Amino acid sequence: MVLAPVAAGREPGLRVLLESMNGAPGTADPCNAVLPFGAFERLHFARLILLDDATMADFEAFGLARPRLPTCLALLGDCDGPAQETLAELAQRAGAGLRLLFAHCDGFDSPGNLLAWMLAHDQPSAASYVNWVGRSVRQVQQERALQRMLASSVPRQLIASAVDAQRVRRELIAAVDAEVRAGRLVLTPSEPTPLRWQLSNIGHAIGVPLLGAAVLAVPFVLMPPLIAVLLLGLVVLLLAVQLRMRETSDPEFCPQPDPAAVLAMQRIEDHDVTNQFTALGAVKPGRFRRFLVTVLLVLIDYACRHVFTRGYLARVRTIHFARWTFVDGKTRVLFASNYDGGHEAYMDDFINKVAWGLNLVFSNGFGWPRTDWLVMRGARREQLFKHYQRRHQLPSQVWYNAYPGLTAVDLDRNHRIRAGLERVEMSDAGALAWLRLL
Repeated sequence: MVLAPVAAGREPGLRVLLESMNGAPGTADPCNAVLPFGAFERLHFARLILLDDATMADFEAFGLARPRLPTCLALLGDCDGPAQETLAELAQRAGAGLRLLFAHCDGFDSPGNLLAWMLAHDQPSAASYVNWVGRSVRQVQQERALQRMLASSVPRQLIASAVDAQRVRRELIAAVDAEVRAGRLVLTPSEPTPLRWQLSNIGHAIGVPLLGAAVLAVPFVLMPPLIAVLLLGLVVLLLAVQLRMRETSDPEFCPQPDPAAVLAMQRIEDHDVTNQFTALGAVKPGRFRRFLVTVLLVLIDYACRHVFTRGYLARVRTIHFARWTFVDGKTRVLFASNYDGGHEAYMDDFINKVAWGLNLVFSNGFGWPRTDWLVMRGARREQLFKHYQRRHQLPSQVWYNAYPGLTAVDLDRNHRIRAGLERVEMSDAGALAWLRLL
C-alpha cells in the first residue's frame, strides 16, 4: 500500500486521469496505458483510491474538534511473493504511468528514484487475510484453463456405473496429456514455498505467544506470585471498567447515508461476481482505544496468518483478500477487501456469522453502534451497522481483478480438479465425485 497526500489543487486532474484507466465504471482496463495491471502476472487484485473521508465532520456533531486530514492517493495490491519485488517490477515496467499518477502528490520528485519514493511511502498492514496461502495467480489461471478444457470434454450422458467413471477419467487424463504435449495447455508445478518465508512464519507463530507470555510473566519475576496474581487481576479489572465506561458513554452516530452517495457506490459494484470494498474511519479519541485496537489487530493478524489460511475467515468463505491498515499515525483505520457476491449479501454474511469479530475492531471506531463487553450488540444492530458501514465506505476509482468470473469457491473447485487429475490412483467413488466437479 503506497500512500501519499494529494497536492493542493491537483485532485480534479487526478480524478480525470484515474477515470481514464477504466473499462467499466470503477473497473480497470487491464491494458490501460497508465498502469497496465494485466501485464503483471503476480498481481491478484489492485486498486487506486482517493482517501477523502467526509465522516470526519461527525466529530462536530458532538462538540469535538474535527480532525483536519489531507486527501490521499493510495495504491493497494495483493501479490505473490515479497511486496518489494512487485513494487520494483511496477517501477521498472510501468514507471512512466506511476510518475504521472504520483506527480499529483505532495513532495513527489518526478525525475528521482521512483522505487525509493514508493518504498518510503509504503504503509504496512496492521493485519491481513489471504483466502488460501500459497495459491498464486499462475496457478489460478492454469487451473481455470484446465477446468474449461475438461468441462468441454466430459461426456454429458449419464455415467451409469463406477466402471464408466474410471474409464471416462482415464480418457480425460489422456486428453489433458495430449493438450500439454501440443503446448495448448500449460500445467507447471506449484512453486516451492521459500525457506526464508517458512522460517519467518514459524518465528512469528512462536514469537508472538512467547512475547505475550513474557509480558504477563514480568510481575511474577519482580514480586511474589500471590501479589503478581492480584496485580494482574487488578489490571484486568481496571481495563474492564474502562471499557465498560466508554461503551456506555461513547458517541453513537449512525445516520442514514446520503442516497446519492449510495447510488454512486452501487454504480461501481456488481460488474462481476467479485466486488471490492474499502472503508475508512476514525479511531475513537484517547490512548485506551488506540491501545486496544492495536492489540486486537495483532491478534487478528496472528489468527489470519496461522489459523485462517485455507478458504475461511472464521465462517466467512467469500473473501479473497482483506487488510486492516493504520493511517495518519493511528488516527484512522482503513479496511479493504475483495469479496464474492453482492454488497448486501456480504454485509449479511458478517452480521450472521462474525458480528463479534466486526465488533472487536470496529467498535473502536468513532460513532460505531454501541457494544456490550466489546463483542455483543454493535454489528448485531443490523440497520445501524449497515448505515454506518455505507457512510464510511469509499469508492475505488480504479479496481483490478486478475481472474474475473471466478469466485473463491471456484478457485477451490478448480484446485481439487487438478489434484484429482494428478492422483495416480482413485477409488470408484472418488472418480465419480471428481467427475461431478466438472
